[in-house]
Amino acid sequence: MRRGKLRIYLGSAPGVGKTYAMLSEAHRRTERGTDCVVGFVEHHHRPRTEVMLHGLEMIPRRGVEYRDTVFTEMDVDAVLARRPAVVLVDELAHTNVPGSRNTKRWQDVEELLQAGIDVVTTVNIQHLESLGDVVETITGVRQRETVPDEVVRRADQIELVDMSPQALRRRMAHGNIYKPDKVDAALSNYFRPGNLTALRELALLWVADRVDEYLQEYRGEHGIRSTWQARERIVVGLTGGPEGRTLIRRAARLAEKGAGGEVLAVYIARSDGLSSASPKELAVQRTLVEDLGGTFHHVIGDDVPHALLEFARGVNATQIVLGVSRRKPWQYVFGRGVSATVAVESGPDIDVHMVTHDAAAKGRRLPLARGARLGRSRIIWGWATGVAGPALLTLLLSQVLPELGLANDMLLFLTFTVAAALLGGLLPALASAAFGSLLLNYFFTPPLYKLTISDPRNIVAISIFVGVAVSVASVVDLAARRTHQAARLRAESEILSFLAGSVLRGENSLDALLERLRETFTMRSVALLERAGEVEPWTTAAAVGAHPVTRPEEADVDMPIGENMALALSGRVLPAEDRRVLGAFAAQAAVVLDRQRLVDEAGRARELAEGNRIRTALLAAVSHDLRTPLAGIKASVTSLRSDDVDWSEEDRAGLLEGIEEGADRLAALIGNLLDMSRLNTGSVVPLIRETDLDEIVPVALGGLPDDSVELDIPETLPMVAVDRGLLERVVANIVENAVKYSPHGRPVHVCASSLLDRVELRVVDRGPGVPDEAKERIFEPFQRHGDAPRGAGVGLGLAVARGFTEAIGGTLTAEDTPGGGLTMVLTLRTPAGTPPANGELPPSAVT
Repeated sequence: MRRGKLRIYLGSAPGVGKTYAMLSEAHRRTERGTDCVVGFVEHHHRPRTEVMLHGLEMIPRRGVEYRDTVFTEMDVDAVLARRPAVVLVDELAHTNVPGSRNTKRWQDVEELLQAGIDVVTTVNIQHLESLGDVVETITGVRQRETVPDEVVRRADQIELVDMSPQALRRRMAHGNIYKPDKVDAALSNYFRPGNLTALRELALLWVADRVDEYLQEYRGEHGIRSTWQARERIVVGLTGGPEGRTLIRRAARLAEKGAGGEVLAVYIARSDGLSSASPKELAVQRTLVEDLGGTFHHVIGDDVPHALLEFARGVNATQIVLGVSRRKPWQYVFGRGVSATVAVESGPDIDVHMVTHDAAAKGRRLPLARGARLGRSRIIWGWATGVAGPALLTLLLSQVLPELGLANDMLLFLTFTVAAALLGGLLPALASAAFGSLLLNYFFTPPLYKLTISDPRNIVAISIFVGVAVSVASVVDLAARRTHQAARLRAESEILSFLAGSVLRGENSLDALLERLRETFTMRSVALLERAGEVEPWTTAAAVGAHPVTRPEEADVDMPIGENMALALSGRVLPAEDRRVLGAFAAQAAVVLDRQRLVDEAGRARELAEGNRIRTALLAAVSHDLRTPLAGIKASVTSLRSDDVDWSEEDRAGLLEGIEEGADRLAALIGNLLDMSRLNTGSVVPLIRETDLDEIVPVALGGLPDDSVELDIPETLPMVAVDRGLLERVVANIVENAVKYSPHGRPVHVCASSLLDRVELRVVDRGPGVPDEAKERIFEPFQRHGDAPRGAGVGLGLAVARGFTEAIGGTLTAEDTPGGGLTMVLTLRTPAGTPPANGELPPSAVT
């Protein structure tokens, strides 16, 4: 059975017309004779959308009872039994009522597709799972109903339904989306122009990426290698030198000139030995390109120009940015260089930008590793000079300058031998010396045209010629090998310096270290393996790269670290000379792993120490502060039960009042201790609801004397999104603390005001105040500032207040009161700036 096709109308924001577009598509298909039915469409009482349902066959919905209420959902079984050609399913991200066939509606759609039924559906950009955090940052609303990106990406067709923010707001103001009583709130909250513009940009960029994926698939399926300049992609070729930073910045500026420009920085390393660039410099350039919004790529290739062009064509790049060659003019005799080669071979599809920099034409610095060896092109030129050069020289001397003399002839032949040695090293020079001596003997040494020598002096001359040629070739080859060794030692020293510096800096990122190791040796993957004992199985402590191995025996290179730890690399076999640096990386990886575990253990130790401190303080509170009200209650009860004293009604009332006050203090102390325990165990789960402050604050002040607080809560304040019970405890603890420290006859002033998307509640006292250095310390558990008496509490009121405040998404800070005293500032968010709780969205966020 074929799989059904999925068509998605993707909306940039609620109300842009996704459902209307889907219903219009249904009418067009129905008119063409397609069997199209409505599986589930939510019109939200929008008249124009509701009219579009007329004339379409609708599958009856299925009722689902949940918490004594009946909800309606799409009847998947009825749709499968009806088996239409096309079914309309609105709101793909919808969460079904508990008890339904599937948890999410996209799972219902998947069933229909598996049954061979085509589905047309809708979804908003804010419901894509990968964009949840971004949308919350922009709008302040956390989308509880999401759909995995992969579900949308697998759609056969995606059509963007878009509208300008101004047009959408006009549609909202005309009442085409929400009822009139909700329009003002929606326009001032979720549907602000900035929110709509940001959501629109998200939708456009996401669809553009999906279009790019379609394009790449099409190009791959049809084997298209030429560049299609549908989107500006700029590839930056890096060498590991400091000029790379200049190139990256220039590429970023080029990308900014075109909408949707993309920067891809690529470093191409040879496939043998250590990477030829400074790891430290590459790390800096990687950070720079990522900060500028680009991506960094590490590619292996011995032919740098070819590998760079292959990468550029593979990503459909339109431009390549390269630095002007660092070679001096005479060095071009060894080849035209990477920049010139790329410019010549890029073809008409890719523009190549040559960017000048400070190191241009100042001579190439020696690479850090492999570059000191003679390259392939130099060796080829060496052989050509050593073999073809003497042959051409023989033709020239015999035809044009036959009377030059043997001595001069030998010097000219020696010149080609020295050139071959300089270009190609020892073997081309030896071949040139041997070939040149034969030519000298045959064409220029009497008797001519015979491989014999009649004059002994000529034998000496030719012997000297051969000796000089061999000596020069040996010196050149030795210099090349020594230069290579020096470059390798330089590379090793820089890597070891980096590792030592990371130890001194206390860097603890094991993944970053393994990634640096992978790039240094151009490996496919690196894994740090460990085991509990010699007979225990290996486990992976950390790994980077594609398909890391799980046992040292499976790796191309393994480096033991003690008896029960090993570093395993896959990709190629390393030469023996690279294992010293590999051993340093292995030792550092073990150190970083131990350090990470020590940090984790230290964190657990701190948690245990904090727990012990709190338990100790709790015991002290129980043994001291709780005993005071208990002692008072016991004394009063004992007195009342005594038969020796005839208590008057007034005395009896006083004792009962003392019992009640002691019980209230005891209940308050125990309540704070329990609240602190809940905060420490993370068991505080707020139930966020919209409410008015003037409904909560008076209730919170119920236990305080009437003349101790002045209240100023304007009725025009916006509502706040809070947990009523938690906020009541917060206000009660703050005000109680303020009353405790306020002078007699100076009431505490409680006032509230609104500012943008938040409401501030200020509790102002005229007490002794708190120094700046102690303003944060007073919020710690079991802290009592100044000379508070032992019986005044256990020091948990403000700690509990701040904990509850943070639990409901607010802040609690302390400020100085002008003229003396302390002001507690409680900041709460309004519903427009607060994520809704329990999956409920504000009216302005409903599709």
